[in-house]
Amino acid sequence: MFSGIIEEFATVVAISRDKDNIDFTMKCSFVDELSIDQSVSHNGVCLTVVNIENGTYTVTAMKETLERSNLGLLRVGDKVNVERSMLMNGRLDGHIVQGHVDMTAECIKMEDANGSTYFTFRYDYDKEMALRGYFTVDKGSVTVNGVSLTVCNPTENTFQVAIIPYTFEHTNFCDIKEGSVVNLEFDILGKYIARLNRLQCNPAE
Repeated sequence: MFSGIIEEFATVVAISRDKDNIDFTMKCSFVDELSIDQSVSHNGVCLTVVNIENGTYTVTAMKETLERSNLGLLRVGDKVNVERSMLMNGRLDGHIVQGHVDMTAECIKMEDANGSTYFTFRYDYDKEMALRGYFTVDKGSVTVNGVSLTVCNPTENTFQVAIIPYTFEHTNFCDIKEGSVVNLEFDILGKYIARLNRLQCNPAE
C-alpha cells in the first residue's frame, strides 16, 4: 500500500530480459535501506526487490505489468518515480494507492498556470470499465506515474492535473511532454462504490 507521495526518482542503470519478464536495475539514495522482497512503487507500479548489489537494486516486471503500464518503454538513463510502502503509523498525505496500475494515458496538452503547469491526459474510454469505477471525477484523486493528484475538468476520457513547481522538479513530471505515456491508477474507493452500486442494481452479478 502506498500514499502517492513520491520520495524521489530513481535512475534506470540496466535493463535485461528473461523470456516475457524484464529486470530493471535502479539507483537511488535509499538503496542501502532496502531489503530483498520489499515492495517499491515505480511510476505507480508495485514491484518486488529481487536483488541488491553495488549500490543498486533490481526489480522484475512480468508480461501483464508491462502490457498495462509504461515500464516497457523505459530506457537506461530514464527517471522513475519511486515510493516505498506506507508506514501504518504515519500520516496519509496523499490517498490510498495500491500500486496496481489500471492503464496508461497520453499527455495531450501542457499549459502554464502562472507558476504551476496544467497537464491534460487522455485515456481509452470503455463504458464497461467506467461502470466498474475506472474514471475520474472533479476534485477526486488519481495516481499519475505514482503521484497522488487532484483531478480538474474531467471529461469522458480526459482530465487535467495542476503540478506545482516542487512536484515538477522532484518527480519525473519534469520529463513529461505532449505525447508522453504515463501510468494511471484510478481511486480504489470509487471502484468499491461502483461495485456495490452494481450489486445493488444487479444482485446476480
